[in-house]
Amino acid sequence: MIHSIYSNKDTFLRELVSNASDALDKLRLETFRDKDLVADTSDPHIALEVDADARTLTVRDNGIGMDRDEVVELIGTIARSGTAEFLKKLEQSRDQELIGQFGIGFYSTFMVADKVTLVTRRAGTDQGVRWESTGESTYTIEDVDDAPQGTAVTLHLKPADDEDNLADYTSTAKLTDIVKRYADFITWPVRLDGEEKPLNSRKALWARPASEVTEEEYAEFYRHLSHDWNKPLDTILMRAEGSFEYQALLFLPSRAPLDLFMRERKRGVQLYVKRVFIMEDCEELMPEYLRFVKGVVDAQDLSLNVSREILQQDRQIQLMRRRLVKKVLSTVKTLQADRPEDYATFWREFGAAVKEGLLSDPDNRATILGIASFDSTHDQDAQTTLAAYVERMKDDQTDIYYMTGGTRAAIENSPHLEALRAKGYEVLVLTDPIDEMWVDAVDEFEGKAFRSIAKGQVDVQSDDEKSAAQERGKDFADLLAWLTTTLADHVKEVRLSTRLTTSPACVVGDSHDLSPTLEKMYRAMGQEFPPVKRILEINPDHALVAGLRERFAADADHSAITGTAELVYGMAVLAEGGDLPDPARFVRLLSEQLQRAL
Repeated sequence: MIHSIYSNKDTFLRELVSNASDALDKLRLETFRDKDLVADTSDPHIALEVDADARTLTVRDNGIGMDRDEVVELIGTIARSGTAEFLKKLEQSRDQELIGQFGIGFYSTFMVADKVTLVTRRAGTDQGVRWESTGESTYTIEDVDDAPQGTAVTLHLKPADDEDNLADYTSTAKLTDIVKRYADFITWPVRLDGEEKPLNSRKALWARPASEVTEEEYAEFYRHLSHDWNKPLDTILMRAEGSFEYQALLFLPSRAPLDLFMRERKRGVQLYVKRVFIMEDCEELMPEYLRFVKGVVDAQDLSLNVSREILQQDRQIQLMRRRLVKKVLSTVKTLQADRPEDYATFWREFGAAVKEGLLSDPDNRATILGIASFDSTHDQDAQTTLAAYVERMKDDQTDIYYMTGGTRAAIENSPHLEALRAKGYEVLVLTDPIDEMWVDAVDEFEGKAFRSIAKGQVDVQSDDEKSAAQERGKDFADLLAWLTTTLADHVKEVRLSTRLTTSPACVVGDSHDLSPTLEKMYRAMGQEFPPVKRILEINPDHALVAGLRERFAADADHSAITGTAELVYGMAVLAEGGDLPDPARFVRLLSEQLQRAL
């Protein structure tokens, strides 16, 4: 049964040290409550005693200890009737009610031991108890007169076996490694074979007042956690008190790890319960889009499963997660306001990841939009916040204009920008792959809607310009209808453009169509759907379009200009960096046109 609960045999020592630490905590509390309690509190500690010849390991504490009834109740819960009593308790109560009971963690010792002997005496009593079992269906228990205060658990170890992942637990190096990993920060010293210097550092920085910890100590701890030899960009301390207590020490790195966008990456913060290490990468406490955050969360009590290796999904976990996320985001906001250079570093390294939260974390969407920065046509060298963009908006402007694309150069050279640039409208330049997705999920910022300049109609015309455009539309109606029919395999409509000033044509999508880049992304992921036809917009003021209209009106047989129509469409696709449907045909048509022009 124990083998089915625990996946790592090393955790037996974590359980025993944790039990010993709890016993010392309880002794301190009892002596505080009962001033008449006769107990030795001169040197509270946990000792590991090794006998390599006899192959035994003893974990000893001088804490509160147990009397006979407690041993029977706590240790004998499982042994009394095999697993029946234990399984009955699981059925009748929630898992976490068993966590912290001595018997559950204690029985992990039978993963590594053939026989376990426990000797204990409760503080303030004279009678000790010896309990012994081979981990089968029975145990023996007897009174002893010479037991010291506290509890000693002696493991008669199984032979080391590499194939069974069973280490040599008489090795001081192995014991030191386990203590360092699982119990380095518990309050009480863990000593090996009577040595005075403890194996554990006992320096839980998150439990100490910030005024007592130097910046270098925080930096060194960050390096220990992250294996990143750069200093952290910022340090975040949290302390929650009340019905549910926990402490957190988190770090914002100054440089993105190489695996930030790799699927197999590990993420999450380290989880401790009462300073005992539980989990390396606790994904439940930190969302995917904050996967770069490093640190420690230490809870006083937490709902774990029996092996303490899996978190139960309950209100405590969700509450901690929400508070941790809000604290991280508020810290970034403080950087943005008070330390712009550090904020710029943060956003350059992690902004693309944070923007994933606009899709996955709607509760914090407004906050993420507030701390985000974007390239824009306002300044070639500096990014802008959305708040600054809105402040600069023209009086008649109702929307936040943006365009997505592969590079800044491709967007700034796009014909879609021509009319907006001519009239002085600012456009956000969005080049991160995640930008293609969140802009369709986020409706607005501070009441201003997001509008793609590559989709739908972009209305930047004055009333006089609109009237003139309506009249011109009548002149081009027949040509537009013919072009729509001629190019039906490629476009859903051909119309006059309000966004072009110097280019002859551009292709745009309907307001709710997928962008070409997003369409490619979905296809790359194996999703199949019919090609999305787009809209061809032509510029009535361009000489090429004007000439095309004249040829169309002059000749009832329009076959001579069919190739020109295809070239206009192909040029529009190339202008936005798109892929031609038939490159070879485009080259042939272009060659023919050039030959006739010579």
